[in-house]
Amino acid sequence: MISTKLEKYIEEFTTVENEVLRELNRQTHLRTFYPRMLSGSVQGKFLEMICRMLQPKNVLEIGTFTGYSAIAMAMGMPENGLVYTIEVNEEMEPFIREYIAKAGMEHKIKLLMGDALQIVPAMEETFDLVFIDADKEQYVTYYDLAMEKLKPGGFILADNVLWSGKVLEDDTRSDKETKGIKVFNQHVKNDDRAEQVMLSIRDGLLLVRKL
Repeated sequence: MISTKLEKYIEEFTTVENEVLRELNRQTHLRTFYPRMLSGSVQGKFLEMICRMLQPKNVLEIGTFTGYSAIAMAMGMPENGLVYTIEVNEEMEPFIREYIAKAGMEHKIKLLMGDALQIVPAMEETFDLVFIDADKEQYVTYYDLAMEKLKPGGFILADNVLWSGKVLEDDTRSDKETKGIKVFNQHVKNDDRAEQVMLSIRDGLLLVRKL
């Protein structure tokens, strides 16, 4: 895994986050128990860049947390683009809406509260890009649901696919979340509907293209 010193070097040579995202980054560390779940400045800028390149009209995000990644993606999308972001933790809703408003992204982000396993199958929209960053044990299910809603040639990004290097552990030592990630990585590798590349950005991103 990347050392802390190298992480800081990478951050130094990445365009800095804007004022709202910087504040959201700080407030996430102050107001939540697991601030490491935040995408952060480097990954956030990567997501924004991906959206600037693809210019997606519809993006689906499974796992909002405090809204950092949704805002970053919305910043890179065209004015008529829309991020549908799903968060299961109802306690996070006021925090998320506060920063969507501060970022001026209410017209580009639609927050859906509830279980993605119930919400996604009922959605009528199709998507150009899906970002998965939620319950690791459910990654395979999220992925298969996303593929059904993804346009041909569309992309899926899945976060935490290196899981702090735990994916290299022997299966007998792996916890449920690590096993979920390992099963997911293998599932995508074996999927003849897609091609993929694993990126060592932060905790690992898997970029998948639907064939």
